Amino acid sequence: MPQIIEVEAKTVRLIYKMFLEGKTPSGIASYLTKKGIPTPSGKQKWQPSTVKSILTNEKYKGDAILQKRFTVDFLTKKMKINEGEIPQYYVENSHPAIIPPETFELVQDEFRRRKAGGRYISGISCFASRIVCGDCGSFYGRKVWQSNSKYARTVWQCNRKFKEQEFCTTPHLKEENIKKAFMEAFNSLIDNKDEILANYDEIIAQITDCRRQEREIAKIDEDCASIEVLIQKLIAENARSILEQSEYNRKYSGYVTRYNELQTRRQELNTDITMRQARRSQMKAFIKKLTKQDQLLTEFDEGLWSATLNAMVVKSEQEVVFQFKDGTELPWRLESK
Repeated sequence: MPQIIEVEAKTVRLIYKMFLEGKTPSGIASYLTKKGIPTPSGKQKWQPSTVKSILTNEKYKGDAILQKRFTVDFLTKKMKINEGEIPQYYVENSHPAIIPPETFELVQDEFRRRKAGGRYISGISCFASRIVCGDCGSFYGRKVWQSNSKYARTVWQCNRKFKEQEFCTTPHLKEENIKKAFMEAFNSLIDNKDEILANYDEIIAQITDCRRQEREIAKIDEDCASIEVLIQKLIAENARSILEQSEYNRKYSGYVTRYNELQTRRQELNTDITMRQARRSQMKAFIKKLTKQDQLLTEFDEGLWSATLNAMVVKSEQEVVFQFKDGTELPWRLESK
């Protein structure tokens, strides 16, 4: 069984943490290279592809997919990526985990969220991949206006604003206004903290209830066990009396197809359960942050922004919606430019 090398595990955990805080694989690779942290193969320079492979490899949560590649020529030992030519097997808890399963699923969900928001994502600012256009769903990007003059200023604007035939109507935002709006919105949560916390345990229990999924998984396990028995009987019968092979193959293929369908559904249910557990962890982490915050914010806190906010959706010149990691959606009115 593979053993965890703690020095390498520490780097893996750092990569996952930085990604969930908004950094890109490219930004993480640059950071690790500058810090002199070696890659898994001992190289000094990290590539974004290496970081991404770590962020998407199920082995870090203790699972394994068997037969991702297979040998196509036993003489030359030539290998090929398995694209369905032979069965693959997903093995849960095959070895010790470095990353909790819920953290792994949060990262996969974050990849999907970023992909939906557009291809260009910068990791140089905490605002990158966090401000979303309410018109087209694209991320806002950092722009420097009049960069070669004394009137230069930094604004955030929808990355697709002028790339389509119909321009997005959402406005550009000054960084100081983004910070001010977040501080005001978060301070309103602090002001109403007691009311928010009153029913939180009940809300968490409802949102993260996995009993329906667990019942379906139990039924799938029963059905799969029955199919395994049927397959063994079919094989045994064919060995005794040599069945007509086309009929044998038809039955065998039918059993295997159904078994694989059930296993795919089981994996989907397990992912759903893990995501619900991840959501619970997010909600509890959010509440912990909110509980500790006794004083109103008087200056923008980048760490608090990254730790508590999923997205700030820009609706119009006057309105944004803050989507916090506990599921709270808070509409907020922007001050005039």
